[in-house]
Amino acid sequence: MYDLALVNGDVYFDNSFHKCNIYIKDGLIKRITPLHLKAEEEYDCLDSLVLPGIIDPHVHFQLDLGNISSRDDFQYGSRAAAFGGVTTIIDFISPASNKEELEENFYKRLEEASNSSIDYKLHACLKNPKGNVDEITSRMKELGMNTVKIFTTYSESNRQTFDAEIRELLIQSKEKDFLVTAHIEEDSLINNMFTFKYYDLPKSRPSKSETIGALKMAKLVEETGGNLYMVHLSSGQTLKKLKARYPDIINKNFIIESCPHYFVFSDNVLRQKDGYLYTCAPPLRPKSEVKLLRSLVNDVAVIGTDHCSFNSKDKNKKYLKDTPLGLGGIEHSFNVMYSLFGERIINKMTLNPAKIHKLYPQKGVIAEGSDADIFIYKLKEQKITKDHGFTDYDIYRGLKVKGEVVSTILRGKFIVRNGLFKNNKGQNLN
Repeated sequence: MYDLALVNGDVYFDNSFHKCNIYIKDGLIKRITPLHLKAEEEYDCLDSLVLPGIIDPHVHFQLDLGNISSRDDFQYGSRAAAFGGVTTIIDFISPASNKEELEENFYKRLEEASNSSIDYKLHACLKNPKGNVDEITSRMKELGMNTVKIFTTYSESNRQTFDAEIRELLIQSKEKDFLVTAHIEEDSLINNMFTFKYYDLPKSRPSKSETIGALKMAKLVEETGGNLYMVHLSSGQTLKKLKARYPDIINKNFIIESCPHYFVFSDNVLRQKDGYLYTCAPPLRPKSEVKLLRSLVNDVAVIGTDHCSFNSKDKNKKYLKDTPLGLGGIEHSFNVMYSLFGERIINKMTLNPAKIHKLYPQKGVIAEGSDADIFIYKLKEQKITKDHGFTDYDIYRGLKVKGEVVSTILRGKFIVRNGLFKNNKGQNLN
């Protein structure tokens, strides 16, 4: 007999919806069929979509910025994630410049992540590695990390990785089979003027800094044959120019990730009285670029959230230099993006990140033999009125959406059931 049956739902698999039932045993999907079979427990999914658990490959829980940490730690962040149908996250270790620091940061981050209610994995992260790339990437692989994040900016905080090391990383990514994930902005075009206010953020980090940086990285990928994943693409112009100049590598060995806030908000919100609440890096872009990005959504391979939440008082500072840059939103990512784009968005939040980050076929799909990571999305037009994170505001509150996540299942167990959270312990997937 099966442990759990999900019945009467519209189940998403093989890129479309099917009216059928799912039967789960020992944490795995054992059978998908229109037949009605016996199970210990039955859950009715009538008038609901039944979808693979979301994989968010870009979160910053408990991010230490020196003078402040992001407010959602792994306990609260994973709880909010579960309310949004997210069953797996990938966070980052603190930036390291050598293999010893990498190892120390890895184990420290694993300890912090052990409070997660959902499954988790870690990216390596570098800061100005100064030529010792080979030993770093070898140790990274030994520790079970298949991705390494770099920054092409933040020279002022010694986080920038420079061109020689980036080239070497890309060469090694092909040889050692790993993925370089990159925060891409051209550092020479970033203006950290001391007197800038929050509404000056687009001047500080202009759109062209991302576009020029991305084209430069694409050229390096083309030259080396390496594997690069561009995190949080913010500009429609960036994507348009990448497609025009490098069509043969886009979403092959130059993968594009973007975030919900770049599709929803324009930089107009920065001119509001509470505009400081919308500060992030890269910044929100003009309406024309938001519109262009929406039109090019099919060319975005992955949607991650870059979830990095702060309280309103944390962000309400006199000068931009004192304002922590980051936005929350993991709980609403699917709801917001599905309401904008419908079925087109599903694989970008499930199958694609699973394949790219080596979690497939264990994760990312509803298929016999895969983990029973599933969420139930009840179709009903409404507004977002609540959230479950640790912060005192939510940029998506009041937004019109097409439904809500009512239940989330991780490896066959409910972690959210009909809107109620159930304590759970996630697994390390490194």
